[in-house]
Amino acid sequence: MELMIDGTKAVVAALPLKDCVKIPGIKDGSLFRKNVRQSLGSSNKVNKGIARTIKNNAGDFFFLHNGITAICSQMSVHNRILSVKELNVVNGCQSLSTIFSCSELAKKADNAYILFRFYEISDAERADSISTSTNSQSAVKARDLRSNDKAVLAMKKAYEQFYPDGYFVTKRGEKVDSVKYNTAHVVNLTDLGKQLIAWHSQRPNLSYGETKIFDKYFDQLFRREYAPENIQALNVLFSTLYAKWDKDNPMGLNETLLAMKSYAPYHQLYAISVIFCEINKMNDSVPSPAVVLKKLNAGGLLDTVVETAGSCLNMALETASSEATDSGKMFVPQNWIKSKTSLKDLRTAIKQYLASLKMMPGGKQVLSQLNANLEMNKEDFDSRWTAD
Repeated sequence: MELMIDGTKAVVAALPLKDCVKIPGIKDGSLFRKNVRQSLGSSNKVNKGIARTIKNNAGDFFFLHNGITAICSQMSVHNRILSVKELNVVNGCQSLSTIFSCSELAKKADNAYILFRFYEISDAERADSISTSTNSQSAVKARDLRSNDKAVLAMKKAYEQFYPDGYFVTKRGEKVDSVKYNTAHVVNLTDLGKQLIAWHSQRPNLSYGETKIFDKYFDQLFRREYAPENIQALNVLFSTLYAKWDKDNPMGLNETLLAMKSYAPYHQLYAISVIFCEINKMNDSVPSPAVVLKKLNAGGLLDTVVETAGSCLNMALETASSEATDSGKMFVPQNWIKSKTSLKDLRTAIKQYLASLKMMPGGKQVLSQLNANLEMNKEDFDSRWTAD
């Protein structure tokens, strides 16, 4: 299809893969001299996917691929044959290099095509601008690729049916109408993934890794039915504790912890679940978030337990720091918070806090109140979701 756009000649074509391998300059990289990078090789994740499509699903290649952008100094079309001078591919180096490396398969794929955009550009500065711009799109993250996953959409549908005034945000950049929806019932897929791995997998040290959550651990976290009440409970619990991570520092957190605000709060969420496990002597299980929130609200203990979890996290960090110093080792808080050691230290701090209540003035009364209000049935606990 020939086009003239604002004085610039353009041709859009569906080119057979078997013809792509004949384009000069792929092997030695000269075809990509104006591209921002050369081939990253066959071990690259995206290139592996391209090769897999050629091998297993060549007929759909045209529909699964964004296409190639090429510029040239001159071009003409006669009898459906495109002739070009000084051809440069400015976006599509990885694709063409991979197609070339799969030449034998590509030559046999009679039903396989790829979209090509050819532009006649004689201005070198404009050519460089096109090369830069076509390679500067916002990166697509693993979380973005999961936004339309059927498990995520089922979760979204269930949540919004249960909370008619609520909204489940699945896509980055999605705007929520605060007039139409109750902001207290607005949840976010990214936040939920981090909360699920901290609570149900008992691995808050992995909550900072958004890519792993929506790639490596996605099946463990989302491939199951999950009650809307639990989604909302995690939302409330985390929102409540996160509101206390501000400049006024109402929980008296160590400044080092406050500096790790982007991921340390998930340890506090984990600590809340551990407190319930210790009270109910269910150390190898995980409590239902919905039941936990119900118990805390009924006993008026939400803020108390949230702050207790924060204090225990503080205690665990300071103890780990002191132990490292006493043994002559360097303590790096960021490394500690991202390691399993922090989980063991935090659980130990919670056990020590509950044990110390028996010896503190008025502590027995506090412990008795916790035991009475936080008691749960065994059916309200579930097995940990494996994440490592």
